[in-house]
Amino acid sequence: MTRTPPSARMSHRPPPRIRPLLVIGLLVAITVATAILVQQTQRSSSSSSSSWLPPPASSGASPNGAARGEVRGQLDESDGVVPDHVTVYDDGIPAVAKLDADLRGALREAAGDAADDDVDFYVNSGWRSPDYQNQLLREAIAKYGSKDEAARWVATPSTSPHVAGDAVDIGDSDAQEWLSEHGAAYGLCQIYRNEAWHYELRTEATDEGCPRMYADPTEDPRTRQ
Repeated sequence: MTRTPPSARMSHRPPPRIRPLLVIGLLVAITVATAILVQQTQRSSSSSSSSWLPPPASSGASPNGAARGEVRGQLDESDGVVPDHVTVYDDGIPAVAKLDADLRGALREAAGDAADDDVDFYVNSGWRSPDYQNQLLREAIAKYGSKDEAARWVATPSTSPHVAGDAVDIGDSDAQEWLSEHGAAYGLCQIYRNEAWHYELRTEATDEGCPRMYADPTEDPRTRQ
C-alpha cells in the first residue's frame, strides 16, 4: 500500500475556517464605526445650519428669554448696552431712561397690568447710541455674509428707531405673548413679523388696533432713507 508523504497531505488540507466569533467581532466593529461617522456628520450639519438662524442684533439666549447681542470693544451702558434683568422701571439704565417718554410711560402702564397676570417686562435693548447700532450692524453683516441679509435684522444708525429712542426689545416669551394680545390697548405694537420682541408706540392703536406688520425692517420706509 502506497503512503502519501506528510508534505503532500498538508498541501491538500483545506484552509482553516474563520471562527464565528471573529466574524461577529468584525461586524460589531464596522457597525460602531458607521454609527459614529453618521453621528458626527449629523452634528456637523446641525452646527452649520444653526449658525444662520436669526437674529444677529439679539443673538444668543439671555436669562430674560429673548436674544442678546454680543458686545465688544469699549461699549458700555452709556451706549445702551443692557445688563441682565433690567425692567422698564430702571431709570438708572440709559437704554431705558433715554427711551421716548411716551413710549416709556406706555410700557410701564402695560407692565403694571401685566404684573397682575404674573408677567414681568424685561428690557433686552432700548435706546442705543449710534456707535452701538453701528457695531451691531457690523456683527450682523459678518454673521449673515451680506449687507442685504443683515438689513433684515439691523438698521443703520441713521434709520434705526432704537437710536431715536422709539423702540424697545422686550425679553421673555411670556411678556411678548402678553403684549401681542394686549399691547394695542396701550398703543404698543409689534412692528416686524420676524421680531416678536420689537415694540414701538403707535398711539392710534388704542382706537384702531395695531397697523399691519412689515415682514422685516427692509419693508419699513424709514430704513430706506
